[in-house]
Formats: sequence, structure tokens, C-alpha cells
Amino acid sequence: MRLAQTLLDRNVRVCGTMRANRGGKRLKKGQSAFRRKDDIMVQVCKDKRLVRMVSTICEATIVNTGQKDRKTNIEIKKPYAVVQYNKFMEGVDEADQYLSYYPVLLKTVKWSITVLLYLLNCALFNAFFLYRTLNSN
Repeated sequence: MRLAQTLLDRNVRVCGTMRANRGGKRLKKGQSAFRRKDDIMVQVCKDKRLVRMVSTICEATIVNTGQKDRKTNIEIKKPYAVVQYNKFMEGVDEADQYLSYYPVLLKTVKWSITVLLYLLNCALFNAFFLYRTLNSN
């Protein structure tokens, strides 16, 4: 929450997941709870697992996803922050997945070499992705 406040002080809005540190609410499937302090909202919801979101953009509303549960045929509802996060993080998650298949990072003493190798790996992936997109056959 401190990071969200620091970014908000610099006029940067955020919406993302948080790692759990200690404890937490016990929720049943489909339940959610939230807390708000000024413009920062922290929301916890339970679907398959517990998801913790922090946002300075989204409201604590529950929206329909447009999908139905296969077993019960009931419309799936999720917090608005989760829907927005999933919508905009799709490409980043795909890039991380591809980069994990062929890691080029080495354990080195100098952090600058690690950063350089990571950036080189990202550049190679972006070049591959552009090539694949432009040459679809």
C-alpha cells in the first residue's frame, strides 16, 4: 500500500495484484471484501483461489464477465479491478511465459550484466513477435 501511495503522490495510477504477507480474510467462493483509504482501494476476492488487488483506478464493484459457469450455467461475476487487470495484462503474461522457456539470465556478481541480458532477451522476443505477426504464413 505504501508503493501505491508513493505512485499516487507522483500522479501515477495503478491496478495490480498483491502478494499476501500475513493472515487474511476467510472467504467462500464468489465472495469479496474491500477496504479504501482515500484513493487507494485494496480488494480481496475468492474464486478458485484468494486474489488480492490494489487499485487507485477502479471501484469496488462486481461486474458480469459475460461468461457462464460450465456446471451451474450461472453468469460469472468478478470484481471490476480483476476484470480490468486481466484485460490489460494479457500480453505481458504471454511475454513472460515465452521468455521463461529459454532463459538467458546467468547468475553473475554484477547486477548490470543481469539487467543487460534481460533487456536483450526482451528485445529478441519483441523482434520474434513482430516477425511472427507480420509474416503470418
